[in-house]
Amino acid sequence: MQRFPTAGHLASWAGVCPGNHESAGRVTSGRTRHGDAWLKGVLGIAAAAAARSRSTYLSAQFRRLVGHRGKKRALVAVEHSILGSVWHILSRSTPYQDLGAEHFVNRIHKSRQTRRLVGQLTQLGYDVSLQPQQTT
Repeated sequence: MQRFPTAGHLASWAGVCPGNHESAGRVTSGRTRHGDAWLKGVLGIAAAAAARSRSTYLSAQFRRLVGHRGKKRALVAVEHSILGSVWHILSRSTPYQDLGAEHFVNRIHKSRQTRRLVGQLTQLGYDVSLQPQQTT
């Protein structure tokens, strides 16, 4: 792994990093590089399998991105995440620890998320009053 100093270098070599195309100050979505065909093929299969799995970080990432980026671009993002995880596992000799499907929900503080959602409902014309949930 000394050949690739960072996970980004490995992703760039493999051809799964996001493309970068800028012209006259406008940034448009670029194509990914060709990269290593064998590695990209295996990563594609792994990303598709991870996207179909349940209650994992990678499946949550795929579901989060597929709605506004599309299936293929979401799969490339999952491939990038898998390759970054592999680089960290091999370079640091650490076991894989999945962040869980709730990672994207729980990364924002509860009070901040509540304020944001109440504000959105208020802008839509609703009167909102919140009551703490009774536990039984």
